[in-house]
Amino acid sequence: MIIVTGATGKLGRRTVERLLDLVPADRLGVSVRDPRKAQDLADRGVRVRQGSFDDPASLVHSFEGAEQLLLVSLDRTGEECVAGHRAAIDAAAKAAVGRILYTSQMGAAHDSRFQACRDHAQTEDLLQATGLPWTALRNGFYASSALQFLEYARHSGDIALPADGPVVWTGHDDLAEATAAILTDPGHFEGPTPPLTGPAALDFDTVAEIASQVDGRPFTRTVVPDDAFREQSLAHGAPAPIADLVVSIFAAARNGEFAAVNPTLATLIGREPATFRSELERAWAK
Repeated sequence: MIIVTGATGKLGRRTVERLLDLVPADRLGVSVRDPRKAQDLADRGVRVRQGSFDDPASLVHSFEGAEQLLLVSLDRTGEECVAGHRAAIDAAAKAAVGRILYTSQMGAAHDSRFQACRDHAQTEDLLQATGLPWTALRNGFYASSALQFLEYARHSGDIALPADGPVVWTGHDDLAEATAAILTDPGHFEGPTPPLTGPAALDFDTVAEIASQVDGRPFTRTVVPDDAFREQSLAHGAPAPIADLVVSIFAAARNGEFAAVNPTLATLIGREPATFRSELERAWAK
């Protein structure tokens, strides 16, 4: 039995779909906050149980019988994030889960400039302390984040963001396919994987060139000082912790934390991962 958390989210849902191509539905289970959102999976024979990271007892029940658990990281930051992961890992131990796979991130480190990577590092420490077999999927930075940064620029023609560094933007579809491959080949990785990345590291100067080619009109790249960008974010209604988190992405990129290109993802999926250009073309075609 393979149990997947976050199965109604971007990565979790895609991973379940890939797994359904590889294993019988009755060997899959999902742990979701709202089972109604996973009714279609239940209709296809997937075990659906309610599980909340804020209710450890529900997690023990939803993880029951899991030979492998895919723990999709929470969309939270700081201690709130780590506490939720701790609750899930403790529940997995109580449920006697055979192996835990966790969606970490390339650049996970206690001294990262990016808060989420520090959270991932703490969670990996918690996994190590369980004594259970575990794998941390060091996913490349999601291409969807870059696409979000480009939303305003799509209308203005100006990519006005803090100074950055090269980032290996990586697609959810490729990462989901790789995750399913690892789940169906137990023991492939122990501990942190190599970075699971797309084929190239790009800065936003290069992204501007790609956007110009895709859209057929020129895009400029304007560097906004970190403090000014933070103030702009606050003025547009972003909470201070979110504004700080976004600025820290660029600080980490300048530090080279997301620049390493690695062939492991290509090996797992048997082809070159999607380029950022193809991700942008698909998004802007909608």
